[in-house]
Amino acid sequence: MPKLPPKDYRQAVEFPQQLTVSPIGVVRSPYTERHGTPRQAQLATTPADYQPAIARIELFPEMIPATALKDLDGFDYLWVIAWLHLNHHWNPTVMPPRGPRVRRGTLATRAPHRPNPIGLSATRIRHIEGTTIHIEGSDFLDQTPVLDIKPYVPYCDAFPQARAGYVDQADQATAAEADIFGQAGHPLRSPTATDASPLATEATPDGMGNSL
Repeated sequence: MPKLPPKDYRQAVEFPQQLTVSPIGVVRSPYTERHGTPRQAQLATTPADYQPAIARIELFPEMIPATALKDLDGFDYLWVIAWLHLNHHWNPTVMPPRGPRVRRGTLATRAPHRPNPIGLSATRIRHIEGTTIHIEGSDFLDQTPVLDIKPYVPYCDAFPQARAGYVDQADQATAAEADIFGQAGHPLRSPTATDASPLATEATPDGMGNSL
């Protein structure tokens, strides 16, 4: 069979100046306000009494048939790509809630206020019913629009030895987070001696979705 000549698609269409996307589903989570919503859906380590949020992703059956989720139940984790619809502005720099009080470049953080308010979250799949995915661990507010989902694949999605810049420094500092709710502690947990320490004065992020 003869080898086909190389193709060049650069001129096939004009570069788009605007994009149009439509939600394929919605997040149903217990979080209804920005403050107190977790900064990340997952933690490397968790306290003994940690209880991740139970939520679900309801895909719109008129857009996504149940057959589109075939074989997804064989994966433990899921990437959720969402539109952080409450965020309508952004700044070039932000001050992350963890670590030194230093402003960082917004695109070097997971701040929810971004040029395009897209959220990316890895969450654990509990089970799937039709076009509803029940998940464990969520950092999205209730009614967050979902743009897409993809299975988490460890060999290409995980880089355990990768550097993480100032995040590594925050992890090594004494002000490391106690749990997913940050140094302020779980909003529904009774204050403890640890919660009352000077390290428990961080505010939750002013936004919805991911943060560092």
